[in-house]
Amino acid sequence: MNIFEDLQWRGLVSDCTDTEALRQRLATGAVTVYCGFDPTADSLHVGSLVPLITLRRFQDAGHIPIAVAGGATGSIGDPSGKTAERQLLTKENIAANVAGVRPQLARLLDFTASPNTARLVDNADWTDGISFIGFLRDIGKHFTVNQMVAKESVRARMEDREVGISYTEFSYMLLQAFDFYVLCRDQGCDLQIGGSDQWGNITAGIDLIRKKLGKPAFGLTLPLITKADGTKFGKTESGTVWLDPRRTSVYRFYQFWVNADDRDVLRHLKFFTFLGHEEIEALEARHTADPGARVAHKALAKAVTDLLHGEAATLEAVRASEILFGGGLDGIGEGTFGDIVGEVPTKDIEAAKLAGPGLSLVELFVHAGLAPSKGQARKDLEGGGLYLNNIRVTDVAGSATSADLLFGKHLLLRKGKRNYVVVTAR
Repeated sequence: MNIFEDLQWRGLVSDCTDTEALRQRLATGAVTVYCGFDPTADSLHVGSLVPLITLRRFQDAGHIPIAVAGGATGSIGDPSGKTAERQLLTKENIAANVAGVRPQLARLLDFTASPNTARLVDNADWTDGISFIGFLRDIGKHFTVNQMVAKESVRARMEDREVGISYTEFSYMLLQAFDFYVLCRDQGCDLQIGGSDQWGNITAGIDLIRKKLGKPAFGLTLPLITKADGTKFGKTESGTVWLDPRRTSVYRFYQFWVNADDRDVLRHLKFFTFLGHEEIEALEARHTADPGARVAHKALAKAVTDLLHGEAATLEAVRASEILFGGGLDGIGEGTFGDIVGEVPTKDIEAAKLAGPGLSLVELFVHAGLAPSKGQARKDLEGGGLYLNNIRVTDVAGSATSADLLFGKHLLLRKGKRNYVVVTAR
């Protein structure tokens, strides 16, 4: 199965400028394909993964991917999908964001492959030296205002009299078209991919290439990701799911995927993983037969977390998940345990109370709020329903001491199967 057929099977083809011509072009040899990523933050988020992973799919099929870090376009802001004007970033902000995004782009693309080595470029390199008059004469004259206002995101903003659209964002289309033209002229790039909201920008670039270079180019858009429950993809109660582990821990990243809606998980396996067709179809069969086993969810979470953070980090995230289902704590890292602390209720305790003979288990579980009274705590201990650091405790005369502290500061208490509290000594 060729790359285009694979993308179709995965449901990744939204629009294509000339499907048959692109099929033929892909069959004749390596195609140089690009996608841009504007650095509006110092990290990409999971919504950026579909085009980035698609670039890697093209590379794996023998084509040449270019990832464009938008140092120039990021200073303007794409109005696509936005109901209000973006806040303009300073040059310092943009430089810092580009520096943060670059290693994430490099994580998924192979810059050592031969002969189809991936390329990473910044569109500020070819726009910063151009004068405003020069840009209007050489590029602007090829666009009509009618063509630009026909773009859906521009038209929607123009119809909103309160918000409107600035000339700055109105001109974004010209900058993206210029990118495609420069990459086609200088690097032989004849295919641009992007989300379906980029259709107008992509076709503008194709028109510019035709007018200035007299050659054909192609555009392929990918579906924008939506969730079956109607909530925005890439968002959780705690906010955006970022690719940078400093902003979204590996544990929370893993949890985002493992908690995917049953109605979304199979589509996400096709979109976000490099699992083969037979593997995904086998997971689909198992999911259909027993969705409660969450086999497809775990496969999705492992594949995407492996891809972005590596197998060792994934293993730590899985261990952390298992801890919250009663798994052992042996060998768990402090960082991973710290992720758990953020997922369950916490309670402070004076470190002095755990010194020497320590604090009775009865008092500890009452202090943590896992037992309403000492009498109930004794009954729960005798019944085997209480756990200290995921080890069942049954001695009503027992105590917890400083020696029980994990990493010298935490006690993990549990009642029953899922009621956890982390008690932290201060």
